[in-house]
Amino acid sequence: MRSSMDAIGSRTVLITGVSRGLGRALALELANRGHNIIGCSRAQDALNSLHSQLSSSNPNHNHLFLNADVRLNSSVEELARTVMEKTGVPDIIVNNAGTINKNNKIWEVPPEEFDSVLDTNVKGTANVLRHFVPLMIAAKKQGIIVNISSGWGRSGAALVAPYCASKWAIEGLSRSVAKELPEGMAIVALNPGVINTDMLASCFGTSAALYQAPEAWALKAATMILNLTSADNGASLTV
Repeated sequence: MRSSMDAIGSRTVLITGVSRGLGRALALELANRGHNIIGCSRAQDALNSLHSQLSSSNPNHNHLFLNADVRLNSSVEELARTVMEKTGVPDIIVNNAGTINKNNKIWEVPPEEFDSVLDTNVKGTANVLRHFVPLMIAAKKQGIIVNISSGWGRSGAALVAPYCASKWAIEGLSRSVAKELPEGMAIVALNPGVINTDMLASCFGTSAALYQAPEAWALKAATMILNLTSADNGASLTV
């Protein structure tokens, strides 16, 4: 990783799942550092709120927020088309969109809930890669792709088997795609650590409040992401 952010300059960063939690906190932190944000989510009201907040605090930057469902290939295809028309190819992509199953033994998880976790966490990431990696390659970008993983993508835990399976998939997907990217690009799997988000609360209940807030996490995560280089390609990292 680079030792300093001073020479980085302004970047355009695409963040999926930007409406709340880690995605929202990361978008705010990167925007405050002078970077341009492209954010997508299915929650239009949250997108509007975030756009208003960033427009007032960063009036000289052209942030772009779009309603998109990463689970649907057609939706991500349209996202890529719009991004190219309005901003051009992003320098960094953070595949953050994710969901988790309600605590349950695997045989008690409804099929549609299992599908939702895999569709969002795995297929959603693959859809973004399918439509944006070729754009990065064509633009000869030294692009950086960050796939948000989890500690449960490197270990197992009871009652969250679908989520664990999806994050193990992210780890394997990232390592495999790393071998397909041209020289100069990088893809990493990033374990954010344990953060007090709605997702954590769904598993840990009130004890989730004992862990760090997304805003505190974003201070460290933003620095780490901005300093990634092609030398990090294929790495499994932790904030």
